[in-house]
Amino acid sequence: MKPQTLVLVLMFILSPPPTTTAVDFLFNSFTSTTNLTLSHDARIQPPVIRLSNDSNQWSIGRAFYQTPIQITQPSSNTLTVFSTQFVFSILPEISSSPGFGITFVLSNVTDPPGAVGGQYLGVFSNSGARSGAPAPLIAVEFDTGVNDEFNETNGNHVGIDLNSPESEVYVDAGYYNSTGSFIPINMRSGQNIHAWIEFNGPRSEINVTIAPAGMSRPVRPLLTYRDPIIANYVSPQMYVGFSSGKTTWVEAQRVLAWSFSDTGVARNINTTNLPVFLPQSESNSGLSTGAIVGVVCGSVGFFLCLLGVCGYVWLKKRNESKEDEVEDWELEYWPHRYDYEELKTATNGFSKDQILGAGGFGKVYKGTLSNKTEVAVKCVNHDSKQGLREFMSEIESMGRLQHKNLVQMRGWCRKGNELLLVYDYMANGSLNTWVFDKPKGDLGWVGRKRVLADVAEGLSYLHHGWEQVVVHRDIKSSNVLLDLDMRGRLGDFGLAKLYTQGEVPGTTRVVGTLGYLAPELAMLAAPTTASDVYSFGVVVLEVACGRKPIETWRDRDEDMILVDLVREKYVEGKLLELVDVRIKGEYDVAEMEAVMKLGLSCCHTDPVHRPTMREVVTILLGEDTTVAPRVVLQESTKEPSP
Repeated sequence: MKPQTLVLVLMFILSPPPTTTAVDFLFNSFTSTTNLTLSHDARIQPPVIRLSNDSNQWSIGRAFYQTPIQITQPSSNTLTVFSTQFVFSILPEISSSPGFGITFVLSNVTDPPGAVGGQYLGVFSNSGARSGAPAPLIAVEFDTGVNDEFNETNGNHVGIDLNSPESEVYVDAGYYNSTGSFIPINMRSGQNIHAWIEFNGPRSEINVTIAPAGMSRPVRPLLTYRDPIIANYVSPQMYVGFSSGKTTWVEAQRVLAWSFSDTGVARNINTTNLPVFLPQSESNSGLSTGAIVGVVCGSVGFFLCLLGVCGYVWLKKRNESKEDEVEDWELEYWPHRYDYEELKTATNGFSKDQILGAGGFGKVYKGTLSNKTEVAVKCVNHDSKQGLREFMSEIESMGRLQHKNLVQMRGWCRKGNELLLVYDYMANGSLNTWVFDKPKGDLGWVGRKRVLADVAEGLSYLHHGWEQVVVHRDIKSSNVLLDLDMRGRLGDFGLAKLYTQGEVPGTTRVVGTLGYLAPELAMLAAPTTASDVYSFGVVVLEVACGRKPIETWRDRDEDMILVDLVREKYVEGKLLELVDVRIKGEYDVAEMEAVMKLGLSCCHTDPVHRPTMREVVTILLGEDTTVAPRVVLQESTKEPSP
């Protein structure tokens, strides 16, 4: 090993973790995602953030500030102090429907593992109210529903949650006026509500205050929670933001403004120009009693006639064909089921002009739904031998896995033997079209490395971030899709197989793509997380070198394997000779060597010596990008190993 490389490796091992700077910001409105990380259904609807999606039966939305705050002071190991205030609005479509609310979140990750919507607020799992051990997640819930399983008796309350949907303490929503009288606030009225939260680490204390927007801050907090146990639920650095979730019932959850500071008191929000969202009137139109009786009688007659016609049509269609009957297994999965005619219209009758691509499963079409949302519709081949089985696999894995770096499944449809899956539309296509042959455009080194980090985070979530391990089994550059912001998302989970954490996956047929398959799969057809890591390593080398995994060279008698070529150059000390000439001058030499060595480490012939995806993410997202990953040359194998 070269002396300078050894120094870099020791720096990586011995250097302390990076620290963050002070965080202080003010959003009097929201017009872009600048400095924000939005996930799942959260989106900007200027001038507000909408957290959930009305059209999705199960919906989760999160909005975090992109920079974490320093919670633990390195010098004293004491907890920090921060202050925040924000304005939110909660407006149900039907006032009597179950509610869910909004949650202010303090978390060490922006995508808590296993989190679901509904009463779990988009940040907690449904494994049990008190089943989880202490973990870095604290939430202040502004809850608008009653959940008996969490020992709640009030559907309009504010509570403190420590890594559990069951609050440590909660109180009725409201405020105390100047005379000390309690004034209740209905948080489901659509009115703008101003909230203040102070986190006092040295005192192990959280204070929460709310009031109608435009009113001065009440002197007395609504809720004060003080307990040293808080220290068990923090990590040195944590993200701050909002989360919400819903199930069947529509409840518009909006954040209108937000101020935060970990250096003093958060700056005041200007509430004078905030929009106001009012509920639709549920009263009648003021008709006379006689008129109402007449209208009701006429409506009943019309309804009975309509019911008879509908019943006849339904019976006729049912007798003609049962191809659209919902099977029992279909009811087990939550993703939205689309109407076939809706998808046919969205894709212009599955026009060839709308085809985005084709693969082993069939064609993928671009579609535009009636609400103007762009989607990708995958049509599984009629004659696919594994059609239904692969379809169910994709339903199971994609329907329940949610991460910002995974292509999100929106729903599905079945018409007889025709199977259709609906995904978010990725405007910039797949990674391979930006790297090989004649690329769509210039994807420089910064963009390429960012995409690698995105995919690594998504794959790490599949391997480590859920209650079950998900082995993708077909990691390749054409399955890495780029969204509108050129961020990478991992797609095509048709080959994914789930097995419980700790279990050995069952042996099955070898699947995947030549050039990306780990060598051990030639003898033992049991894909593991390590075989996924190998495939990811090939993608890393593709991106760095601008070469396909297998190429035919005129001056060679056999095809050239990219992994073998890079390994040869590594042994010769000439790695940089293989870097894509199109990104010449855009990269730091030490950084490029580190990334290529990381790719080789992932492609180690012995799966035991490959890094985990957690380790890969740590390296790719490291603050000091000039530090090489911890790889050394094994004299026995002449290849890198972590």
